Parts: sequence; C-alpha cells; structure tokens
Amino acid sequence: MQRPPQEDFSLKETNPHLGGGKVTGDKLTSTYDLVEQMQYLYVRVVKAKDLPGKDVTGSCDPYVEVRLGNYKGTTRHFEKKSNPEWNQVFAFSKERIQASVLEVTVKDKDVVKDDFIGRVLFDLNEIPKRVPPDSPLAPQWYRLEDRKNEKAKGELMLAVWMGTQADEAFPEAWHSDAAAVSGADGLANIRSKVYLSPKLWYLRVNVIEAQDLQPSDKSRFPEVFVKAILGNQALRTRVSMSKSINPMWNEDLMFVAADPFEEPLILSVEDRVAPNKDEVLGRCAIPLQYVDRRLDHKPVSTRWYNLEKHVIVEGEKKKEVKFASKIHMRICLEGGYHVLDESTHYSSDLRPTAKQLWKSSIGVLELGILNAQGLSPMKTKDGRATTDAYCVAKYGQKWVRTRTIIDSFAPKWNEQYTWEVFDPCTVVTIGVFDNCHLQGGDKAGRDSRIGKVRIRLSTLETDRVYTHSYPLLVLHPSGVKKMGEIHLAVRFTCSSLVNMMHMYSQPLLPKMHYIHPLTVSQLDSLRHQATQIVSIRLSRAEPPLRKEVVEYMLDVGSHMWSMRRSKANFFRIMGVLSGLIAVGKWFDQICNWKNPITTVLIHILFLILVMYPELILPTIFLYLFLIGVWYYRWRPRHPPHMDTRLSCADNAHPDELDEEFDTFPTSRPADIVRMRYDRLRSIAGRIQTVVGDLATQGERLQSLLSWRDPRATALFVIFCLVAAIVLYVTPFQVVALLTGFYVLRHPRFRYKLPSVPLNFFRRLPARTDCML
Repeated sequence: MQRPPQEDFSLKETNPHLGGGKVTGDKLTSTYDLVEQMQYLYVRVVKAKDLPGKDVTGSCDPYVEVRLGNYKGTTRHFEKKSNPEWNQVFAFSKERIQASVLEVTVKDKDVVKDDFIGRVLFDLNEIPKRVPPDSPLAPQWYRLEDRKNEKAKGELMLAVWMGTQADEAFPEAWHSDAAAVSGADGLANIRSKVYLSPKLWYLRVNVIEAQDLQPSDKSRFPEVFVKAILGNQALRTRVSMSKSINPMWNEDLMFVAADPFEEPLILSVEDRVAPNKDEVLGRCAIPLQYVDRRLDHKPVSTRWYNLEKHVIVEGEKKKEVKFASKIHMRICLEGGYHVLDESTHYSSDLRPTAKQLWKSSIGVLELGILNAQGLSPMKTKDGRATTDAYCVAKYGQKWVRTRTIIDSFAPKWNEQYTWEVFDPCTVVTIGVFDNCHLQGGDKAGRDSRIGKVRIRLSTLETDRVYTHSYPLLVLHPSGVKKMGEIHLAVRFTCSSLVNMMHMYSQPLLPKMHYIHPLTVSQLDSLRHQATQIVSIRLSRAEPPLRKEVVEYMLDVGSHMWSMRRSKANFFRIMGVLSGLIAVGKWFDQICNWKNPITTVLIHILFLILVMYPELILPTIFLYLFLIGVWYYRWRPRHPPHMDTRLSCADNAHPDELDEEFDTFPTSRPADIVRMRYDRLRSIAGRIQTVVGDLATQGERLQSLLSWRDPRATALFVIFCLVAAIVLYVTPFQVVALLTGFYVLRHPRFRYKLPSVPLNFFRRLPARTDCML
C-alpha cells in the first residue's frame, strides 16, 4: 500500500465565518458564536379543527404534508378525528431551498389514494425572521383553501419563520436532509442528544468472618470461601486458613456500582467439598440503597448478616428464622475515590464520586463542531457509496451527539456545546461515526468508526478561539488511513486564574487514591467493569449511544499487546534521553578539547563555582529561566493532534498490524501464532539480557563491602580509609578543583585504556555465576 505524504496528516489552521461575523475585540458575541450560522425555514404544525369527514360518521384520518420544492415531510396520521393535534416541527435548510412557495396540505389517509382536504400556501419572501433570545413565534389559525385557492372547510394552526440552528425547535425538528429516513425509530436515531454517564461508585466489601456454619459433611474440616456477585461482576475470597465452622478472612473485595442501584449485592458462603464441586452453606442479598457511604478514610461500622439457604426475593413473605449462620462484614460505598472509566493519560474528569467533595469550577470549555471534509465512503446503499456521519464528544460525565447528516462526504453540523471545567489537566475527546441505524431496529450493523480527536485543555491558551481542521486517522490492518478531516472551534475560558494555578499544586486524583491506594490489577479490573456499566447504561438511552461508540471513545482494549505501540514507547524513551545523551556528547567534546576556547571558558566557570559554591544553584535556575524565555518565541501555537510518526503507524509492518488487530484469545492459524511467539521470545530475550546486565552492575556495587571477593573488598576498605584521612586534612575546594581539572585534562595526558577505577569495578564478582 502506498503511504500518503506526511503533510496529509497535518493540522491545518482555518478562518471560518463564526457566529455570523459578530466579533467584538477578541471575543465573539452571539448565542452560537463558535459555529457558522445556518439558516432554516421552520414550520410548526400544531393542530387542526373542523375538518370535513368522508363517511356517514363525519370523521376522517387526517395528516399534514409540508412540501417545499422537492422536499416533503409528513406528520403522523390520526384515525377518525376531526380535531387532531400534532405539534411537530419541520426544518428546511435555506441552502437547499429551490422553490418560492411553501405548501402545507391536510390530507385524509386512505387505502387506495389519500384524499385532499385543504392547503395553506406561503410566499417565502413574506416569512418573518426570528433570532433567539426572541420569544417563540406564536402559531396562528389559517383557513384551508382548495386547489382553486378558494376557502374550504377546516382550519390549521401553524407557525412559520426563518431561524438558525440556535432555535430551540432545532434539535427535535424533522430535517429536510433526512427525508429518506423512515419510521419514528429511524428519526430518533439521527437527532442530536445530550447524555449523562451514570454516577459510579466503588463498593468495598470487607469480609471479616462467619460463624455457626453448617456443612453437610460433619466428618471433615470445611474449606470455606465467600463469593460475591454484583450484576455481571463476581469476586471471591481465598479459602479460609482456619478449618472450622467459624472461618476468618479479613479480605477486601472491590466492585463498581452505578447509581441508581438496580441490583443487590449477593453473597454466598461456599464449602469446597471436591476439586470441581462447591456446596453453598448460606446466602444473603444486600440492597445497595441501604449501604453506608464513606467520604474519607475513617472505617464504617461492621454488621452481622444472616445467611439463608434461600435468598428472599423482593415481594416474597419472609419466614421467621430462629437460628441462622451469620457473616460479619464491613460494606461501604466509597465516595472519596474517582471511578476510572478512562485511561488516566487522557481522563476528562478527575473528581471524586461524592458531590460534597467537589471543588468549584475553574472555567468553561466551549466546543463548536463545524463540519467535516473528504470523508471516506463507509457503506453502499442502492449500489452507490455513501456515509451518514455524526459526531460524539465526551468530557466529564456529559456526552453529546450531533445530528446525523444523511448521505454526505462533507457534512455540516455547526453545533455548539459547553462543559464546566474543574481541572485543566484533562482531555476532551471527539469521535466521528457512520450511522448504520437509519431504518430503526436493532438488526442493523454496528456504527463504524471514522476517526477520533483528543484535545488537552492545559495546552490551550485561555480565552482564545482555536479553529483548526484535524485529520481523522484510523489504524487498519493494512496500515494507517486518513478518513477525512473534522473542523472544530475550541475555546477554554478561565473564571479564576488563581484557582487554576492552584490546581497545579494539587494531587491529580482524589486523596483516597493515595491514603488507601488500589493495586494496579484492581484498577485495571475496575476500569473494565466501569466501561461495561457505562456502555450498557448509555445503550439503553433513547436514542441509544451504542456500545461500540462508547468503547471507542473510552479506548477499551488499548492495554493489549502491540508491537507497534511498544516500538513507539521505546522511541519516546529515547527521545526523552536524547537530551542527556546530547549533554554527554558535548561534555566529551569539552574533555577532549575539540574547541579549545569553549574548554577554557568551562575551566573558568568551573573555577568560579568551586570558589563560590553558593552560586551553583542560582546559576542552574537562572540558566533554566533563560532557556524557558528563549523558547517562548517558538511556543506551540496549535493544539497537539494524532502523530503517525510518533505512533510508528506510518511504517508498521503488515504482520505487526495484523497481530494488533487479532482477537484475544487469538483466532489466527497455528503457524502464524508460532512465528509470532518465536518473535516475541527473541525480543524478550534481548530485554532479558539488558535487565540481567543492570542487575550485574548493581550486584557489583553490593559486592564492594560483602567480602565475596576478599582481595577486592580489602583494597576498597583500605582505599576508603586513606580517602577519609586525605579528605579530612585537605580543603574540599582543593579536592573539587583537582578532580575537575583531572576530568577536563588535555588529550595529550589521556590514555586509550580504561581507567583504574573502571578496571577495578569490572573485576568485582556478581551473582551471574549462581544462575542456572
């Protein structure tokens, strides 16, 4: 596959006509000031009265047809009703208007052919304009006319006006560019919506002990453990070490729970009677609504719970229990943690769960989703390629979804959204998807991903409007592919500069993450559970934000092994170390007198710093200050974006990409898996060698005083004694000067052989001799 040129993947600054051009100074002043204004003709069909009937009952099955040129929208129809109410809004894009007259027709639904009842005609030149925050236009009664423009029986209540996408009727309106979409479900799937993630809690279950268990086999010591189930999550304790009917564990189990709590926590105490056979000794169900909520590290009180053979389902009559086994636990909902459903590297929210612990916001993030250009065809419809694109943006608990633009490779959304910002070191994510559910129902395919953009707020200047066209890059098994470009306008407004600067001194996560930290494996497992809960809850909304969309936005699966990502991380480490390597090379040139003038100046600077050591730290910080000021003129003026070269996506081997897209567990043939396993072994062998070399150097340091090599340790101990005496009687400045001048000595006084200390160090023993 021929690789596109690198400039195709670059970020482009744009100059759109935002907010209708109402600019005052640096800030724009209009309701939708980060998007281009789009003009629409709105028609609100409210109701009708006194419609004529077609049969002896005098009733009809009315509906309204709104026609403008080639575009036609219809309301739902009512059966046997002369005074129907619809209250539906139709929106026609002014760019696509190809007529001078708007025709609103009332028809009577019929099996063979719909009957004409009457119509109202509007001249487009006479339609009023409305600009929010003006109040909505009041609907009026219009007398129906027949085809000859003479008065007919019946009246229709309408409101017709010209407006923009800032109109409150815009989100729920039927749009002329969606005329091909059929059914209520299909229309619901193309509208813009705002979603909220469920409120997530960590549930801590501290299983302490159980008493008076009654195993069926009294002749053996029970091997007891506790299994806890919450929804799709199941965890278990270890088998108790106390082999008795009163076992103890004192073990924590962590779950993720979503508010409102729909499912109880079910605990069962089980006895392992055989390797693959467990006997349930008792169960209990605990509704989470009644569980204590903890905001800090203070422990909540413990409770004893009855264990029963049969868990009482809600609504059943509970039998009186005279004797029951009991389990002792401490259960609480942790409000002091932030439930991680995103990677910490690009998290959009870092606040704790409990609202009482939230701090005041520091600013506002405004995002204008303008348009996209050059989108790739995602599917075929009626024999031709097409794309039905929509955007999803996620920041904090708020998800937004734009309307779907039907059959367009250059869709224009021009929708603006706002979020409160509580931490500048967060990331907003914008994804573009192809809608595969235009006909409604769940039988359609998955919504295809077109691309994704991440913007870190801390890289933005406050109160500045950033308008850029971002490349939409997606990694395919065949390589990286540009799927188009998305045009965004972003503004981060700071309400309190002092509060924002103060945030840089605060911990990234809430205090409980540091007072009672969770293990890495716990965090990975809990993050997986949190993403599953969020995707399930959002897929149940109307219209649903589908599972594949949520998982792509939350980067589910990003922790899987990838040769490409491993190479990229290695080169990132080398990039970080390149500065140190450059300093080392420069110092080597100084020591070898490559530039005698520079070396002499370094000698003078070294002499001054040794004679006046109080200047060392001020000199270092002054130097860093000057470097920062010098680099200010070359500061980045654009937000960062996806970098194919940094990601090693532009030159990845096809087999490495195929391995990255493989399922887990693998679905590839045995010979390919064997080849990849051998490749992984060779890489791991090299890493193993490097780790072994590092361990060897550390063990040589330890062996200096361990007397493993008695002669080497004796030499080192004698050297330490002599050095202590010499350094005691010699001023420190003299020692520092002699050492510095020795290191910077002229090449004429150097030898190509290794130095004596290095020779001595390399001869020290390590534990490699003891390795099998």
